[in-house]
Amino acid sequence: MNGRMYTLSHCTYLCQYHIVWATKYRGKVMVSKYIKDELKRIFKQICDWKHFVILSWHIGDEHIHLYIIIPPKYSVSYVASILKSKSSAWIKKKNHKIPRGSFWCVGYFVSTVGINEIALKTYIRDQDRIRFKNPSFLSDAGRSPV
Repeated sequence: MNGRMYTLSHCTYLCQYHIVWATKYRGKVMVSKYIKDELKRIFKQICDWKHFVILSWHIGDEHIHLYIIIPPKYSVSYVASILKSKSSAWIKKKNHKIPRGSFWCVGYFVSTVGINEIALKTYIRDQDRIRFKNPSFLSDAGRSPV
């Protein structure tokens, strides 16, 4: 975990996911360094465009692992769809050796990566000692929404 929180206009978040997907038929079509470098470049561009943050990645010969932070306004299925569809189109356009049809398999694996249990329990236990300078999350009546 990078220890940083992210913000949008009305929320603070740390939505981390581990997403894995494979090539169609688990074919080893990403063996060359050129393809791997091109995929990394494409993923960086997509993430800059959509404001995703890649914390770690591995591009194997037939599958991809991404440890990524996604703003809460996007669903994980949308993120997987965007990353797979855009990278497939760009990589097929750049390399004519890739066969026609789908580059990626249909599905994907996703797992949430959260704050560790000890840190969360400590954070919750110590809430009475934590003071906020500007408690904007409180309602007009001064009550916590919880």
